[in-house]
Amino acid sequence: MRRDDLDQVVAIERVAFTMPWSRGAFLYELEQNRVARCWVYRKDGEVVGYLCLWEVADEVHITNVAVRPDRRRQGIARHLLSAILSDGRKRRIRLVCLEVRPTNVEARGLYESFGFRVVGRRKGYYYDTGEDALVMEAELQLTPAPPERGPRRRSREPGRTRAS
Repeated sequence: MRRDDLDQVVAIERVAFTMPWSRGAFLYELEQNRVARCWVYRKDGEVVGYLCLWEVADEVHITNVAVRPDRRRQGIARHLLSAILSDGRKRRIRLVCLEVRPTNVEARGLYESFGFRVVGRRKGYYYDTGEDALVMEAELQLTPAPPERGPRRRSREPGRTRAS
């Protein structure tokens, strides 16, 4: 993710979440937070998804994942997650954790397909609704990588994709 991606990233963030991060929050992650790393997924030159994380010692905390609504169910979040987990395995990251709403069944299913399991609950974590968050973890050195599934396409034309 680069500074010039932020207009597109913030637009996705605003439609994806009821408590969106601000442009300033993303800017802080990019320019000041030394443990933060953020990626975008580009399709036809546009940002259609992103993932942000914090890396501390041998652990990664996924802080944000979103895909533009018209590009969902095409394997974009799966690709982003697969890429960071693969990178983590190569660099001997031991544990990856994240929070997810219990009602976000699709996200939970995606995370479970990568070996994440629920290990706890943060009461009242989402202050917009008071909903709890499920804490999910995956131990990378114990969890095999799932088979890579590329983005689903409706036509047989090859698409140009790039994660950065």
